[in-house]
Amino acid sequence: MARYHIETYGCTSNRGESREIERRLRDAGHYQVDGPGEADVAILNTCTVVEKTERNMLRRAEELADETADLFITGCMALAQGEEFARANVDGQVLHWDEVPEAVTNGECPTTTPDAEPILDGVVGILPIARGCMSDCSYCITKQATGKIDSPPIEENVEKARALIHAGAKEIRITGQDTGVYGWDEGERTLHRLLEEICEIEGDFRVRVGMANPKGVHGIREELADVFAANEELYDFLHAPVQSGSDDVLGDMRRQHQVEEYLEVVETFDATLDYWTLSTDFIVGFPTETDRDHAQSMALLRETRPEKINVTRFSKRPGTDAAELKGLGGTIKKERSKEMSAVKRDIVADAYADMVGETRENVLVVEQGTADSVKCRDSAYRQIIVQNASDYGIEPGDFVDLEVTAHETMYAFGTPI
Repeated sequence: MARYHIETYGCTSNRGESREIERRLRDAGHYQVDGPGEADVAILNTCTVVEKTERNMLRRAEELADETADLFITGCMALAQGEEFARANVDGQVLHWDEVPEAVTNGECPTTTPDAEPILDGVVGILPIARGCMSDCSYCITKQATGKIDSPPIEENVEKARALIHAGAKEIRITGQDTGVYGWDEGERTLHRLLEEICEIEGDFRVRVGMANPKGVHGIREELADVFAANEELYDFLHAPVQSGSDDVLGDMRRQHQVEEYLEVVETFDATLDYWTLSTDFIVGFPTETDRDHAQSMALLRETRPEKINVTRFSKRPGTDAAELKGLGGTIKKERSKEMSAVKRDIVADAYADMVGETRENVLVVEQGTADSVKCRDSAYRQIIVQNASDYGIEPGDFVDLEVTAHETMYAFGTPI
């Protein structure tokens, strides 16, 4: 569980987005502190109404990057001028506001409260399918709060998904500490069976599968990839956090997988799906990480080229075994993070650049963006922004065909056709 500090600038819309970020962070077990000096992560929700404001945002981002281990930048300037932070050499991740809660994990799995129930947020239905995990990562405090995996029956989760769809959900986000081990407590991993049954529910909707650790996915990788290929309701998107490209570091982290197993998962999805999104996480600066270990992580990043990447600097969590290890200096962690984040930006920008000029069919309009824009997701969960949405008469919940016309580092722009 992470300690966070959030600052919001600009209009009522930005303040509303910040309140939603805070709500989701609280629901995930994270907690707010009084200032950036006490925080694991800082969140800067930006405004860019005039040039002076833009300069102030850049300056404040630089200050927060120096005061905290990780900085997430969102809001209007992040959406419209995200590249300015990279040009200013700001050591932070530019994200859309709805991506911030997922990114604020400090390398840990997400947490759900004991009484977590499905939530309908606009046209997005959030469905926690289980609580707990099967891992015992040396750096993760979440396990102390959640315990072992506890998987409700498939039928129960399907009924919850059906209720969300009947209530108006067009996108079901399946969440959990580790969705890949769903059913393990009952003797077998059954995520693929759950997904098949959800996709059989009547209606027009999409399903996004939340974080699934490589070890859990590895044993059902072929079945899972086949289910993705057979059901258009499923976004072809897999979040499998590898955390390191070094088997030595993975062992010290007590991750249950090795690099080869992660690669086999990626290779299986590559062989089965023509167009899909790989999302992964890296923790840089783990106490036992050497220069060689970091180089192996960089090599793995370049080899697999995930289109969505969370880079987190290691931060000691109280009561964990890793907190007892002698840590690396802040300068080393910051340098390694900057190197990896620079490569990340290039990889993600290349993925979105490759989309320009192409057509995407049945793209789901998920939510309102800034001004008169809407945020959409294509079949691989890539984000496409449509500006002047009211001119086209489109709104959240609609399915549209788009021509991709331009891109920024973390998203593309599209025009309805």
